[in-house]
Amino acid sequence: MEMKKRIVLELRNRSPAEIAELVVDNCRSTDGEVEGLSDEFTELEFLSMVNVGLNSLAKLPALPKLRKLELSDNNLSGSLETLSQKCPNLTYLNLSGNKIKDLSTVEALQQLKSLQSLDLFNCEITCLEDYRDSVFELLPQVTYLDGFDQEDNEGARLRGRRRRRRWDGAGRRSMMTMKMKMRMRKDQREERTRTKMREE
Repeated sequence: MEMKKRIVLELRNRSPAEIAELVVDNCRSTDGEVEGLSDEFTELEFLSMVNVGLNSLAKLPALPKLRKLELSDNNLSGSLETLSQKCPNLTYLNLSGNKIKDLSTVEALQQLKSLQSLDLFNCEITCLEDYRDSVFELLPQVTYLDGFDQEDNEGARLRGRRRRRRWDGAGRRSMMTMKMKMRMRKDQREERTRTKMREE
């Protein structure tokens, strides 16, 4: 189903200004752009456009009250600067499963001063050396990256979301590998702390 038609269905004879949550997952954007949304969605706080074929966010309208945005499993590789212009109050952003490769792309999120949680899982950028440290340094406002804070503690709210998320086989293996690496890093830090205390 086309995105425009799906949005009309989701309105259920309500005006856009009455909508606080909108989910249009697995529909189809005809040209890779956001379609059917307008700045009339003044009260929208949660928007999910998972797996809709987005290549760009250039046509995203102004959504000043938007707090949570789900954009996983699309084809986005840039245009993230649009988010700070159109959705300045975002606190949660899921970009997992997109074509984001470079830190310079993520740098566009610096102006999202309220952003607390960012998900880039299954994006090529996660293969960069010191990926997590680099992103946390670039975006100091972010508390959780891919569901974990800087100390590799998993966010309580994100645990439930991840359990509900449908991973493919490769995704599950990748997630398990990431958790194992984080546990190892945490154990190593704790061991260094214990060694330092013994030396003192």
